[in-house]
Amino acid sequence: MTDTPTGPEPTAAADTPLETLVGSWLTVPDAAERLGVPLSAVRRLIEDRELLALRVGERRVVSVPEQFLDEAVFRHLRGTFTVLSDGGMDDEEIVRWLFTPNSTLRTGGTPVDALAAGFKTEVRRRAMEQAF
Repeated sequence: MTDTPTGPEPTAAADTPLETLVGSWLTVPDAAERLGVPLSAVRRLIEDRELLALRVGERRVVSVPEQFLDEAVFRHLRGTFTVLSDGGMDDEEIVRWLFTPNSTLRTGGTPVDALAAGFKTEVRRRAMEQAF
């Protein structure tokens, strides 16, 4: 094995269930409460693709990854979603990519962690490489 970064760890992306990969999820009503806004405002954020929500869990409840509500992450999501979706990824693939460890990132962690650390440009560059 070499020390050269090769991109996302393949087994983490393919073998780990999305619910486990992300960890903590919030239902739409819980997200509204956390943000201190009406439920309709969170639905609008999802509709406008400022947040992504997926059906997760045994009951397939529409939920948002809790880390998306971190202010340092939230403000960089929309552009990152756009880059990845323009490259052909669907919402589940986008969330999976954001939460899969990527050794090419300066932080060495996940793209969502890198966004929280302020490395928006680096994450979007990796997103463009991945998507195109």
